Amino acid sequence: MAYITTTPAGTGLLYRIYSILDTLLGGALKSSAYKRTYRELSRLSDRELDDIGLRRIDIESACAACTAH
Repeated sequence: MAYITTTPAGTGLLYRIYSILDTLLGGALKSSAYKRTYRELSRLSDRELDDIGLRRIDIESACAACTAH
């Protein structure tokens, strides 16, 4: 009779290392995207922002919403 032993996903050392790297890189990418979006929106005039439905005060929350996903 044969026995099969399985290890649940997410318990090995390699998975932990991958998880840490994914968290670090994911955070760095989100931070970079936030800064880039903020910089680009900040360069727009008030009229251009109004054309896309934003006010200058909304830039920060719009950037946060874009990078939250």
